[in-house]
Amino acid sequence: MRARRVRGRAGRLQVIVTDARGRPVASGGLGPWLTRAAPASARGVVSVALVSDAVIRRLNRVHRGQDKATDVLSFPVSSQAPGSRPFLGDLAIATGVARRQARDYGHSFATELRVLALHGLLHLLGYDHETDHGRMAHAEARLGRRAGLPAALTARAPHRPTHS
Repeated sequence: MRARRVRGRAGRLQVIVTDARGRPVASGGLGPWLTRAAPASARGVVSVALVSDAVIRRLNRVHRGQDKATDVLSFPVSSQAPGSRPFLGDLAIATGVARRQARDYGHSFATELRVLALHGLLHLLGYDHETDHGRMAHAEARLGRRAGLPAALTARAPHRPTHS
């Protein structure tokens, strides 16, 4: 899922959207939207892979020990090459789960991808809704409102899939 070549203006967030094999995909403007919706402090490159439920289930099993499909997984980068443009990490979003959640919450698939991408980006930036006493939920709600999202992922009913 890693980006092969990084271009764009230094100092700003760059989002690359691909399939599970790293090939660019049409994503309804997800990359530019996430760049605009991101916190002003977000700098570097993020790779977003739109993957099947089977792929996300395998990733969830391997990396989190949970043998089930989930909506979004975040893989932050732990180290950088000196002098390189920061690579924040990878996001994997399950398209099947996203379609079902969009239907359940009464909005479009594109909107659901945005909800999940913003949530995953915040994880890459170091937020953790399980331990930060509402800091991530607050940031996600504020950024989501500003970007026109119906609701933050952390604000949803407890029946939503677990993610990371």
